[in-house]
Amino acid sequence: MPMLDEHYTVEVAGIRRDLPLMDIKPGVRIAILNILGDAEFVNAACAKLAEKLRGRDIDVLVTAEAKSIPLAHMLSTELRLPYIVLRKSHKPYMGDALQSETLSITTGKPQTLFLDEKDRKKVAGKSVAIVDDVISTGSTLQGMRLIMRKAKATVVAEAAIFTEGDRAQWHDIVSLGHLPVWVDD
Repeated sequence: MPMLDEHYTVEVAGIRRDLPLMDIKPGVRIAILNILGDAEFVNAACAKLAEKLRGRDIDVLVTAEAKSIPLAHMLSTELRLPYIVLRKSHKPYMGDALQSETLSITTGKPQTLFLDEKDRKKVAGKSVAIVDDVISTGSTLQGMRLIMRKAKATVVAEAAIFTEGDRAQWHDIVSLGHLPVWVDD
């Protein structure tokens, strides 16, 4: 049973983690999943997500920089598919990059996602699966969808380790669980 104190306990494929709780604005707390450097958890989560994504017509995996990169990398290995990363800053070598603005729930600030010109060619006309660690407000997800539409790719699946917040909103997301949002009354 999940515990609520200063942490929220989750379990994926027998791997337990205590996620620290963080105030994102007065009276609102979320559990923070940070998979960077946690190979054991990433590998377990990817094995389970891969099971749920197998058999779908996916050509390329797409994720946003940075925390979801290990997830996309391991899913790429599990599913034997290429992946691309939407960057959060534009670099000169990226050429004619596509962009979309999102709002981060953890920072509360707008951020821009960029699709490198070379990666545009990898997704154009392809079926893609959007991958994220946690889908909460949907802002990053919407930004990734918009860039894929601009790149003439078709989003055929959206996957995350966890969804968060309004559960009804995420019925089409392939996920391994759901994280609550705590709101003070």
